[in-house]
Amino acid sequence: MMNPDQNDVLLLDGGMGQELRRRSSRPVSPLWSAQVMLDEPHLVIEAHRDFIDAGSRVITVNSYSATPQRLERDGEPGLFEPLHAAALDAARQAREESGRDVRIAGCLPPLMASYSPDIAPDDATCLQAYRQMVAAQAGGVDLFLCETMSLAREARAATIAAAESGLPVWVSFTVDDGDGTRLRSGESLAEAAAQVVAAGATHLLINCSVPEAVTSAMDVLAETGVPFGGYANAFTSVDALKPGGTVDVLEARKDLDPAAYAEHVLGWVRQGATMVGGCCEVGPAHIAAIAERLNAEGYRPGSV
Repeated sequence: MMNPDQNDVLLLDGGMGQELRRRSSRPVSPLWSAQVMLDEPHLVIEAHRDFIDAGSRVITVNSYSATPQRLERDGEPGLFEPLHAAALDAARQAREESGRDVRIAGCLPPLMASYSPDIAPDDATCLQAYRQMVAAQAGGVDLFLCETMSLAREARAATIAAAESGLPVWVSFTVDDGDGTRLRSGESLAEAAAQVVAAGATHLLINCSVPEAVTSAMDVLAETGVPFGGYANAFTSVDALKPGGTVDVLEARKDLDPAAYAEHVLGWVRQGATMVGGCCEVGPAHIAAIAERLNAEGYRPGSV
């Protein structure tokens, strides 16, 4: 468990998908980050390493788009096991090469698409799929991260499946960019948080929302009584991204360079956050800037 001392802040990694997009010369596809695991696995290892070298002490396996549902729709279902095995291998290799004390988080994302709560499968299907993903990852991770959860019941299914592993379960919601107190489904963040904590979540976060919305959400999470944090994206808007689409339709903000992003993050820490990092469009330079600011402000590196 995390040290409860508020002067300890655990630094997470940044957005792997967009980082790989910058590093690869290949065209994007709906299964972008998973496809890179097959075609250019060295890029994934290098990106993990760069985040670790920048200060990250938790890295998330690169399996975000490798859900059973997305592989059925956009790719080849038979790739499920190879993709998860490759993602785990890449994270382990990066950790070993770094020689640093790093924890690996398993990834339990939305099953169909980010930001589209209306197309989530029924509860039984969600639970079955998340159990399949947990079984594929549990032997190679230190905790599970249910991330970019925009719908309470999908988050609860992911939490239940992850908790069955006996590992710590972190649940990260994506909130409305204009109202950080609500999920993208319109549901209350406070109520959704209570549901997943009751189901076994040990830590709560907000991710893949604009920094300003994360700031609003921190006050909600502070009321839950469990460790919390956030990692924002740097998109101008996610409205243009549709299920099965590719992230090249989205535009990055021009006002969130590493220094500016770190300023937002320090604000969350002052609100009580003990886990911080970045999501889409937040790279190793941003993580390094956060580490530098945390050190300058007298915060100590946290641990899992």
